[in-house]
Amino acid sequence: METLTSLLGAINGVVWGPLMLILLLGVGIYLQIGLKLMPIRKLGVGFKLMWQGRDPKPGTADADKATTSKADSDGEISPFDALMTALSATIGTGNIAGVATAIALGGPGAVFWMWITALVGMATKFAEAVLAVRYRETDSTGYHVGGPMFYIKNGLGKKWLWLGGLFSFFGAIAAFGIGNTVQSNSVADAMDSTFGVPHWLTGVIIMVLAGAVILGGIKRIAKVAGKLVPIMGIAYVIAGLLVLIVNASQIGEAFGLIFYYAFNPMAAAGGFAGAAVMAAIRFGVARGIFSNEAGLGSAPIAHAAAQTKNPVRQGLIAMLGTFIDTIIVCTITALVILTSTVWIDGEAGASLTALSFDAALPGFGNQIVAVALAVFAFTTILGWSFYGEKCFQFLFGTRSIMLYRVLFVLAIPLGAIAQLGFIWLMADTFNAMMAIPNLIALALLSPVVFKLTRDYFAGKEVLPGEALDHDK
Repeated sequence: METLTSLLGAINGVVWGPLMLILLLGVGIYLQIGLKLMPIRKLGVGFKLMWQGRDPKPGTADADKATTSKADSDGEISPFDALMTALSATIGTGNIAGVATAIALGGPGAVFWMWITALVGMATKFAEAVLAVRYRETDSTGYHVGGPMFYIKNGLGKKWLWLGGLFSFFGAIAAFGIGNTVQSNSVADAMDSTFGVPHWLTGVIIMVLAGAVILGGIKRIAKVAGKLVPIMGIAYVIAGLLVLIVNASQIGEAFGLIFYYAFNPMAAAGGFAGAAVMAAIRFGVARGIFSNEAGLGSAPIAHAAAQTKNPVRQGLIAMLGTFIDTIIVCTITALVILTSTVWIDGEAGASLTALSFDAALPGFGNQIVAVALAVFAFTTILGWSFYGEKCFQFLFGTRSIMLYRVLFVLAIPLGAIAQLGFIWLMADTFNAMMAIPNLIALALLSPVVFKLTRDYFAGKEVLPGEALDHDK
């Protein structure tokens, strides 16, 4: 076991190391340049389409044209619910504990590099969703399935099928860790330390609640995510804004720290060990990607089920996930931390965020973080159950879906009571390894993304099944 742990630790150091971060950023920058900064320029268009896509009906201006064939039908969930499903998996511990860890290890300047990662990641997330809708399939039950494994298979051809299988293998396993046991364990810890609820009880409650949703498939997951994610996300932002109102005099200084220490080393102060500029860049980029998952290939699996005929339209909605997750939610957390003085004391992780909230809202600030962490982790479990299921389905067929759902649900209480050192290491490693096949596919299929985008904004929409030059 020690040998295996050491081996995984060495692999983890590589896959989450500088080379991987450069690869993730490099592909994102390439896509952003190739798209001529369209994801940033068309941010308002994306929000407009998101609002219109809450409940599209065939034949209306808010939806694409419907066809009578079930195989060519629009999809299973609304474009808005597809985004909420993707956000359910991304808005989680990364927004609470991840931001705090980035600041604790990289200093305030890490926040700046999280922002840069998000702006670059918007292009990556856009491209992922475009390809997911473009190359999705309909399975034997009539449901749309897509994601990196399918745009590898259908976009790059059968000779690349092994690469799609590799992505699915990593995704199916990573979901049990990063999207299941790690989440239930985080909730159990928060409930125990804040409210005195035993770990096992928290695990059972989450299993029952999550099981009721997960066993119902993507439509039920999307329905719950479509309501829970906006409510909890807005509630968390409001709580953060209340803290910032209390700490209003410190906001200007907080922004000053972020911009100054993004390019200058920070000396040790109090319990803070100090941070070089490279540390700010490394931890800012790493935690940013961990939070918004741009480039990892998870979100396009949800967007492939959207009720749309146009890949670019869903891409414009999908890129909002990165903006909302990092530019809005992570920034709120960062400013709450930096407008308090707790971060200088050497705290890290979720406890740093809780202490920062509690410093401004004594008595219930830590409870706000505990509840937010619980709900965010719960929705992450829902989103990742779908990601893992689709990866498992790609490997073993449609009949394997219910088996995966049952195993996924049963693993939840085990995670709540287990010591997760090895599981976390394995899941974190496989989570990063998902990015490698995905980034290869994004780079090779980028001409398809660029052409579909040009045609869309030129008023020429390529219909499903219509060949592009790259497809011939």
